[in-house]
Amino acid sequence: MSVARIRRWKVWAAVSAAVVGLALPTVAASPAAATTTAYDATYYKNAVGKTGTSLKSALHTIIRNQSTISYDAVWNALKSLDQDPNNTSNVLLLYSGTSRSKSLNGGAVGNWNREHTWAQSHGSFGTSAGPGTDLHHLRAADVQVNSIRGNKDFDNGGSAVSGAPGSYTDSNSFEPRDADKGDVARMILYMAVRYEGGDGWPNLEPNDSTSNGSVPYHGRLSVLKQWNEQDPPSAFEERRNDLVHSAYQGNRNPFIDHPEWVEAIW
Repeated sequence: MSVARIRRWKVWAAVSAAVVGLALPTVAASPAAATTTAYDATYYKNAVGKTGTSLKSALHTIIRNQSTISYDAVWNALKSLDQDPNNTSNVLLLYSGTSRSKSLNGGAVGNWNREHTWAQSHGSFGTSAGPGTDLHHLRAADVQVNSIRGNKDFDNGGSAVSGAPGSYTDSNSFEPRDADKGDVARMILYMAVRYEGGDGWPNLEPNDSTSNGSVPYHGRLSVLKQWNEQDPPSAFEERRNDLVHSAYQGNRNPFIDHPEWVEAIW
């Protein structure tokens, strides 16, 4: 069962130019306001109230305590984590939003496979237990759409992606549909906090590039921050976070619980 949360999103009020004598700029997305969760007094107690590098370090210490699973075990985990709430025989696919039978997992056309949202080549961690099997960034995705995304960084723009309405791509970037933008941002930034290079894995960091290739960076940070604001955590994301924590890894994605921490760190 999802943990009850009280979310208060800041509302930006426009002040009349007649009162202040100035025209205010248009605000594209309101920053996420402070969020209260049932984990603040326990799981996050050493992070609450911090900002910047202190917050990032505190969250790393908290979420690095996790169990790992094999890459083969990821199949069954995704069948549970990405289950369609309207059809328990199906999973919901990242980027396309398609509901597809759980039994159609594999590598053929029409199947769904295991998408590494943080591309495994960005740091060359492969599919070994750790970042290669971390369920907080592995999602069910259509085989062909997954291939189109490849290892591209995330950014706005490009041509429409066949099989994923609302998604776009160009030579070096991929833009997911609006309903997945915040999910992608929070998954990428989770990885950047969880993997700091001190436990045998690469030090993963976000940057503002869309040509990261095999280096352990993922972009585009400025766009990911916007997506986090524009697409707040959904019930699907929150359920998934709870299940990864309770049934699989024992750790949480803090940016689903506290989306305002993205701005507090970066």
